[in-house]
Amino acid sequence: MYKVILIAVPGSGKSTILKRLSEKVENLTVVNFGDAMFEEASKRGVRSRDDMRRIMDSESYIRIQEKAAEALGSLIGKVIIDTHSAIKTPHGYYPGLPPYVTTRIKPRAIIFLEFRPEDILARRMKDNVAGVRRREHESLEEIEEHQHVSVMYAIAASTYSSSHFVKFSFRYPETYPYQHVEDASSKLAQYLSSIEALSLRPSS
Repeated sequence: MYKVILIAVPGSGKSTILKRLSEKVENLTVVNFGDAMFEEASKRGVRSRDDMRRIMDSESYIRIQEKAAEALGSLIGKVIIDTHSAIKTPHGYYPGLPPYVTTRIKPRAIIFLEFRPEDILARRMKDNVAGVRRREHESLEEIEEHQHVSVMYAIAASTYSSSHFVKFSFRYPETYPYQHVEDASSKLAQYLSSIEALSLRPSS
């Protein structure tokens, strides 16, 4: 059994990858940290995710993060947590995995998925046109920076949570539709299998 955190910048196709991964890994529980936070916040009368950022003071926001992390930390089985390590704000990057979160979740590993900025930008534009999500516009250089900062934040999170860090890179053009989804989900399934085998190994 294991608990793993999966990170990628917005527009990387992480949700689709996780959906495909769930088809490949039996009894896998996929949890979105933002959803867990909203569930806790709704108990306090917050009606939307936007309200969490807009009307909650920083102290209340941190308490919600802590409660959500405790809830996820109590999960058992094969668990993968979908979140971000670096959240881009008008004031700079904000850590999505501060120590008080990771020490409560206690992940076995933190995984970062890396893609070409042009592929991320294309996915964001597709989402905007389709009306699936309203993605923030960033240049290729800004997307690259966001990925770089996310990796640094993820490594820091793995350090103070004493967990493994691994980066899987898919910096190549797709030769068929959803190739990145298939390749990433296969790579993740293989890695999760190795993590599970490690947890089942008897201690010497």
